Amino acid sequence: MFSSVVFDMDGVLVDSEERWDAARRAVVAAGGGRWKDEATGAMQGMSAPEWEAYLHDELGLRDAPAAIGRTVVKTMADGYRADLPLLPGAIEVVTRLAAVYPLAVASSANRELIELVLELAGIADRFQAIVSSEEVPRGKPAPDVYLEAARRIETPPEACIAIEDSSNGLRSAHAAGMTVIAVPNAAFPPAPDALDLAGATVAEVAQITPELIASLSPR
Repeated sequence: MFSSVVFDMDGVLVDSEERWDAARRAVVAAGGGRWKDEATGAMQGMSAPEWEAYLHDELGLRDAPAAIGRTVVKTMADGYRADLPLLPGAIEVVTRLAAVYPLAVASSANRELIELVLELAGIADRFQAIVSSEEVPRGKPAPDVYLEAARRIETPPEACIAIEDSSNGLRSAHAAGMTVIAVPNAAFPPAPDALDLAGATVAEVAQITPELIASLSPR
C-alpha cells in the first residue's frame, strides 16, 4: 500500500540535534548575540535561510545571515568528518528498506551536509533523491520539503512513509499527506499534539521494518 519511504536526517539517521544547538550557541556567543530560551525549539525544522535570518534578526548577530550560516555549517561539517554520530541501526534500516522501496531524504539540513553524512556513512547510493529545505520556499512545519521529495521520486505523497523525530518534522510530513513513523528525539522530544499525528511510534529507527510499514494504513 506504500511505495516509497522518505527519511528525515537529523535525529533519525544522525544524532545531531545537540550539535546543531551547540554550533549555533557558539556562533551567537562569539558574535555578541544573546541566546533566548525558546531559540532551540524555534529553529528546529527551519530551512537554512530561515535560521540564518533568525540568528541575525532575533538573536542579534551582526554578520550577514549568509555569513552566519557558513560558519555554522563549517562547524557541523568539521564535526561530522571527525566523528559521525550515526544513530544505532541507521545504516541497517536504510539498507533494509532500500531493498524494498525507493528512498529519499527530506531534511532541514543544508544539502552539502546531507550529502556529506550519506557519503561518510556509505549509504549515498541507497537514496534516489535528496531534498534540503533550503531548496523549497518554506521549511518545516510547512509541507514543502516532503512534497518536493515525493515529486522527485514520482510517488504520490499519500503512498509515502515519512520517518521523523521532531515536532515540526512530524507536522511537515503529515501536512504533506504522508503517513508518518515517529522516532521521538530523546534530547528534544516532540510535543504531544505533534506525536499524535504519527501512524506509528518506535523507540529507535532500527525498529522500522518492511513488516511494520506493511501493517500501517494510508491516511
